[in-house]
Amino acid sequence: MIIKTRSESEELLTMRTLNRRMDLTDKEKFHLSNMEKGYEGERKFDVLLEDLQEERYILCDLLLEINNSYFQIDTMIISQGVIHLLDNKYFQGDFYLEDDKLYSVTTKRERKNPVDQIKRSTTLFNQFLLKHKFKFLVEPLVIFNHPTFTLYQAPLSQPIIFPTQVHRLLNGWNSTPSKLNADHKKLAQTLLASHIPKNPFAQLPAYSYEGLQKGIYCDGCGSFHISKLRYDFLCNSCGRKEKIEEAILRNVREFKLLFPDRRITTQAIYEWCKVDVHKRTISRLLKNNYTMHGVNTGTYYS
Repeated sequence: MIIKTRSESEELLTMRTLNRRMDLTDKEKFHLSNMEKGYEGERKFDVLLEDLQEERYILCDLLLEINNSYFQIDTMIISQGVIHLLDNKYFQGDFYLEDDKLYSVTTKRERKNPVDQIKRSTTLFNQFLLKHKFKFLVEPLVIFNHPTFTLYQAPLSQPIIFPTQVHRLLNGWNSTPSKLNADHKKLAQTLLASHIPKNPFAQLPAYSYEGLQKGIYCDGCGSFHISKLRYDFLCNSCGRKEKIEEAILRNVREFKLLFPDRRITTQAIYEWCKVDVHKRTISRLLKNNYTMHGVNTGTYYS
């Protein structure tokens, strides 16, 4: 039973939008690329977990805090006899371990060793269990699930699952009986209540309203070269069509994401979208999809 699903993080959604509306540095683009690949790998593994049998709770993307230390868990599986903490990595290509450090064979660039990360999360999670008076066996695993991934010089003692071992791991779980009780349910509820929705360590570039390109871009190719038809916007670059209402509401969500402290008003969205659409259309969409506050020139939406 998946009781906390996975979705794109606020950091990923913000970086995607900024990438459309400003020039990111190479470092920022690399960070965005890594987040996109990571999310893709997590989603692919989530699909495999849908075939798990027996009684289990699955929680995705948990951010917890204990003793002023934050820790993130990509996937947690609560089973009868053990809690699995999974760190999913969608690395591509050849890597090697040297003195517990992880390097790319091709670029020689060091990457954060996910084994160190999952060990830290496990230590903090055990403290979390102790604080909330739970007693469970905890087993950490780093899952490498990209089919092209290879790791050289990996000790057998490391809690690592390679791409060729993923289905064997799932089959092993399915062959192990699991019945959940009230303690398992209480733990799941405690985790949901303790989850921190906003990551305080999100790595975002500095940006301002004035520094971002205004307008509606194609939801497919990202081009700002669009034309207004009767009911749709047409991308002049790739030919993709999007309903006018859907495109405007998409831009309202982006405006709210990027500038949570700015009020959503008809004029603000009109200036943000910067397209040949009457203000009455924008006002109607805001009234139908958001809560209206105030009257006349003081009207805003939330």
